[in-house]
Amino acid sequence: MYMSAVSTDTDTQKKRIHPHKFTLWVAMGSIIMMFAGLTSAYVVKRAQSKWIEFDLPVTFWIATVVILISSGTIHLALKAFKAREMARYRLLITITAVLGLLFAGLQLVGFLQVNHEVPMLYENSNPSSSFLGIIGGLHALHVLGGVVAILVIFFRAYSVKNKQYASTPVEIVATYWHFVDILWIYLFVFFNWIG
Repeated sequence: MYMSAVSTDTDTQKKRIHPHKFTLWVAMGSIIMMFAGLTSAYVVKRAQSKWIEFDLPVTFWIATVVILISSGTIHLALKAFKAREMARYRLLITITAVLGLLFAGLQLVGFLQVNHEVPMLYENSNPSSSFLGIIGGLHALHVLGGVVAILVIFFRAYSVKNKQYASTPVEIVATYWHFVDILWIYLFVFFNWIG
Protein backbone atom coordinates (compact mmCIF):
# COMPACT_ATOMS: atom_id res chain seq x y z
CA MET A 1 0.00 0.00 0.00
CA TYR A 2 2.77 2.40 0.92
CA MET A 3 4.74 1.64 -2.26
CA SER A 4 1.72 2.49 -4.39
CA ALA A 5 1.40 5.93 -2.79
CA VAL A 6 5.10 6.65 -3.30
CA SER A 7 4.93 5.53 -6.91
CA THR A 8 1.92 7.75 -7.60
CA ASP A 9 3.60 10.76 -5.98
CA THR A 10 6.71 10.22 -8.09
CA ASP A 11 4.63 9.89 -11.27
CA THR A 12 2.75 13.09 -10.40
CA GLN A 13 6.01 14.94 -9.80
CA LYS A 14 7.38 13.80 -13.16
CA LYS A 15 4.27 15.13 -14.93
CA ARG A 16 4.40 18.52 -13.22
CA ILE A 17 5.98 21.37 -15.09
CA HIS A 18 8.81 23.18 -13.32
CA PRO A 19 7.56 26.56 -11.97
CA HIS A 20 10.19 28.48 -13.95
CA LYS A 21 9.18 26.69 -17.15
CA PHE A 22 5.53 27.46 -16.44
CA THR A 23 6.37 31.13 -15.89
CA LEU A 24 8.30 31.19 -19.16
CA TRP A 25 5.35 29.69 -21.07
CA VAL A 26 2.96 32.27 -19.56
CA ALA A 27 5.37 35.08 -20.45
CA MET A 28 5.77 33.78 -24.01
CA GLY A 29 1.97 33.60 -24.35
CA SER A 30 1.74 37.24 -23.25
CA ILE A 31 4.46 38.26 -25.70
CA ILE A 32 2.65 36.45 -28.53
CA MET A 33 -0.56 38.33 -27.72
CA MET A 34 1.32 41.64 -27.61
CA PHE A 35 2.96 41.12 -31.01
CA ALA A 36 -0.28 39.77 -32.51
CA GLY A 37 -2.03 42.93 -31.32
CA LEU A 38 0.69 45.23 -32.65
CA THR A 39 0.87 43.55 -36.05
CA SER A 40 -2.95 43.55 -36.29
CA ALA A 41 -2.99 47.26 -35.48
CA TYR A 42 -0.30 47.75 -38.14
CA VAL A 43 -2.53 46.11 -40.76
CA VAL A 44 -5.58 48.17 -39.73
CA LYS A 45 -3.66 51.45 -39.61
CA ARG A 46 -2.05 50.71 -42.96
CA ALA A 47 -5.49 50.81 -44.59
CA GLN A 48 -6.38 54.14 -42.94
CA SER A 49 -3.48 56.48 -43.53
CA LYS A 50 -0.77 57.56 -45.94
CA TRP A 51 1.52 54.62 -45.72
CA ILE A 52 5.16 54.64 -46.73
CA GLU A 53 6.30 51.38 -48.25
CA PHE A 54 9.84 50.26 -47.51
CA ASP A 55 11.95 47.21 -48.14
CA LEU A 56 13.74 45.40 -45.38
CA PRO A 57 17.52 45.49 -45.79
CA VAL A 58 19.57 42.43 -46.73
CA THR A 59 20.99 42.57 -43.21
CA PHE A 60 17.71 41.11 -41.94
CA TRP A 61 18.03 38.15 -44.32
CA ILE A 62 21.50 37.46 -42.92
CA ALA A 63 20.19 37.86 -39.36
CA THR A 64 17.49 35.30 -40.13
CA VAL A 65 20.07 32.73 -41.23
CA VAL A 66 22.17 33.47 -38.13
CA ILE A 67 19.29 32.98 -35.68
CA LEU A 68 18.18 29.78 -37.41
CA ILE A 69 21.70 28.37 -37.04
CA SER A 70 21.89 29.53 -33.41
CA SER A 71 18.59 27.82 -32.70
CA GLY A 72 20.14 24.60 -33.97
CA THR A 73 23.31 25.04 -31.93
CA ILE A 74 21.43 25.71 -28.70
CA HIS A 75 19.31 22.61 -29.33
CA LEU A 76 22.47 20.53 -29.80
CA ALA A 77 24.02 22.18 -26.72
CA LEU A 78 21.03 21.12 -24.62
CA LYS A 79 21.28 17.56 -25.92
CA ALA A 80 25.01 17.53 -25.10
CA PHE A 81 24.34 18.89 -21.60
CA LYS A 82 21.73 16.20 -20.90
CA ALA A 83 24.17 13.54 -22.15
CA ARG A 84 26.86 15.04 -19.87
CA GLU A 85 29.13 15.65 -22.86
CA MET A 86 30.43 18.82 -21.24
CA ALA A 87 33.22 19.62 -23.71
CA ARG A 88 30.71 19.42 -26.58
CA TYR A 89 28.20 21.46 -24.55
CA ARG A 90 30.78 24.20 -23.92
CA LEU A 91 31.70 24.35 -27.60
CA LEU A 92 28.07 24.52 -28.73
CA ILE A 93 27.03 27.08 -26.11
CA THR A 94 30.05 29.20 -27.12
CA ILE A 95 28.97 29.06 -30.76
CA THR A 96 25.41 29.91 -29.71
CA ALA A 97 26.61 32.90 -27.67
CA VAL A 98 28.67 34.21 -30.59
CA LEU A 99 25.74 33.74 -32.99
CA GLY A 100 23.37 35.38 -30.50
CA LEU A 101 25.61 38.43 -30.24
CA LEU A 102 25.97 38.47 -34.04
CA PHE A 103 22.19 38.29 -34.44
CA ALA A 104 21.69 41.19 -32.01
CA GLY A 105 24.33 43.24 -33.86
CA LEU A 106 22.74 42.49 -37.25
CA GLN A 107 19.35 43.49 -35.88
CA LEU A 108 20.76 46.81 -34.71
CA VAL A 109 22.42 47.47 -38.07
CA GLY A 110 19.24 46.47 -39.92
CA PHE A 111 17.01 48.76 -37.90
CA LEU A 112 19.50 51.62 -38.29
CA GLN A 113 19.39 51.06 -42.07
CA VAL A 114 15.57 51.15 -42.04
CA ASN A 115 15.65 54.25 -39.83
CA HIS A 116 17.93 55.93 -42.37
CA GLU A 117 15.45 55.16 -45.17
CA VAL A 118 12.26 55.89 -43.20
CA PRO A 119 12.88 57.72 -39.88
CA MET A 120 11.19 55.94 -36.97
CA LEU A 121 9.79 57.35 -33.75
CA TYR A 122 10.08 61.05 -34.46
CA GLU A 123 7.42 63.71 -33.98
CA ASN A 124 6.61 63.87 -37.70
CA SER A 125 7.18 60.19 -38.44
CA ASN A 126 4.89 58.32 -40.77
CA PRO A 127 2.72 55.75 -38.94
CA SER A 128 4.37 52.91 -40.88
CA SER A 129 7.82 53.75 -39.60
CA SER A 130 6.53 54.44 -36.08
CA PHE A 131 4.93 51.00 -35.94
CA LEU A 132 8.14 49.44 -37.21
CA GLY A 133 10.10 51.35 -34.56
CA ILE A 134 7.82 50.21 -31.74
CA ILE A 135 7.66 46.60 -32.90
CA GLY A 136 11.40 46.56 -33.59
CA GLY A 137 12.20 48.13 -30.23
CA LEU A 138 10.10 45.62 -28.32
CA HIS A 139 11.62 42.78 -30.32
CA ALA A 140 15.10 44.15 -29.51
CA LEU A 141 14.30 43.96 -25.79
CA HIS A 142 13.34 40.31 -26.15
CA VAL A 143 16.47 39.56 -28.18
CA LEU A 144 18.57 41.31 -25.53
CA GLY A 145 16.93 39.19 -22.83
CA GLY A 146 17.72 36.05 -24.80
CA VAL A 147 21.33 37.04 -25.42
CA VAL A 148 21.85 37.87 -21.74
CA ALA A 149 20.37 34.49 -20.75
CA ILE A 150 22.66 32.70 -23.22
CA LEU A 151 25.66 34.59 -21.87
CA VAL A 152 24.73 33.60 -18.30
CA ILE A 153 24.71 29.89 -19.14
CA PHE A 154 27.84 30.40 -21.28
CA PHE A 155 29.76 31.83 -18.30
CA ARG A 156 28.37 29.11 -16.03
CA ALA A 157 29.65 26.47 -18.45
CA TYR A 158 33.20 27.73 -17.94
CA SER A 159 32.93 28.53 -14.23
CA VAL A 160 35.10 26.31 -12.07
CA LYS A 161 33.20 26.83 -8.82
CA ASN A 162 29.67 26.63 -10.28
CA LYS A 163 29.17 23.08 -11.46
CA GLN A 164 25.72 22.90 -12.97
CA TYR A 165 23.96 19.54 -12.91
CA ALA A 166 20.29 20.39 -13.41
CA SER A 167 19.32 20.87 -17.03
CA THR A 168 16.36 23.15 -16.23
CA PRO A 169 18.22 26.47 -16.70
CA VAL A 170 19.62 25.32 -20.04
CA GLU A 171 16.18 24.04 -21.09
CA ILE A 172 14.57 27.37 -20.19
CA VAL A 173 17.17 29.39 -22.11
CA ALA A 174 16.91 27.05 -25.12
CA THR A 175 13.10 27.28 -25.13
CA TYR A 176 13.21 31.06 -24.91
CA TRP A 177 15.81 31.32 -27.69
CA HIS A 178 13.70 29.09 -29.95
CA PHE A 179 10.80 31.40 -29.14
CA VAL A 180 12.84 34.49 -30.11
CA ASP A 181 13.72 32.66 -33.33
CA ILE A 182 10.06 31.95 -34.14
CA LEU A 183 9.06 35.50 -33.19
CA TRP A 184 11.71 36.94 -35.52
CA ILE A 185 10.62 34.64 -38.37
CA TYR A 186 7.03 35.82 -37.84
CA LEU A 187 8.05 39.50 -37.89
CA PHE A 188 10.37 38.97 -40.85
CA VAL A 189 7.63 37.29 -42.90
CA PHE A 190 5.09 39.87 -41.76
CA PHE A 191 7.15 42.90 -42.80
CA ASN A 192 8.39 41.30 -46.02
CA TRP A 193 5.15 39.93 -47.41
CA ILE A 194 2.17 41.05 -45.34
CA GLY A 195 3.07 44.46 -43.95
